[in-house]
Amino acid sequence: MTDLLEHAVAAHGGWDRWQDVKAVTAHIAAGGTAFHVKGWANAYADIRCAIDARKPHTEFWPFLKNGQRCVYEPDQTSIISDNDGLIETQQSPRATFAGHTIPTPWTPLQLVYFTGYAMWTYLTTPFLFKLPGFKSEEIGPWEEDGENWRRLKVTFPADVPSHSSEQTFYFNSDGLLRRHDYSVEIMGGTSSCHYANDHTSVGGLVFPTKRRVYAIGQDNLPILDRVAISIDIKSIEVS
Repeated sequence: MTDLLEHAVAAHGGWDRWQDVKAVTAHIAAGGTAFHVKGWANAYADIRCAIDARKPHTEFWPFLKNGQRCVYEPDQTSIISDNDGLIETQQSPRATFAGHTIPTPWTPLQLVYFTGYAMWTYLTTPFLFKLPGFKSEEIGPWEEDGENWRRLKVTFPADVPSHSSEQTFYFNSDGLLRRHDYSVEIMGGTSSCHYANDHTSVGGLVFPTKRRVYAIGQDNLPILDRVAISIDIKSIEVS
């Protein structure tokens, strides 16, 4: 049996190709009940996103209104005007989520933190698992909707913020990402399954362009009556 991580990396374009990439830029439409609950129903309904392929760094624009953008990094989130004037910033942003539960509303900079680390994770998967500090191991397979998926359990290093320290990624027989399970720690802990579909090839790399997140119910299956997060990628570029 092939090594699952290497199989997935090859299916998404290969490590050598990824090493040539400095940034990924996407035009996205995101929504779902989570944005409503947190007080930001339409904040990401039509927005551009750019991530650094080498380190956790994400920018979104226009953020909340024309003329400003936001910047996520692990130790700081910021809102900046188009002429580079600092509007607002937050040091040690993850600490501000202490005591949060699912219905706790977010400040603008908390919204930046969540969406920043999330999109960085999504747009760099599975390549980031080969970075220093990540640990991965294949666990038992999973059958869903008539498909058999191999599963990779990944432990994130402490200096790379994400939903949770341990996450599980499901890949089909071609090595493409189909599902991603995690607990959103900054919401007080959730049990979420994130489906990745409609893969497209851009510049020799493969990205899912339709993502839907649901709560996990009994028997490790999604509760489909409510979409917690939806992400549609309208266009994507690598540079």
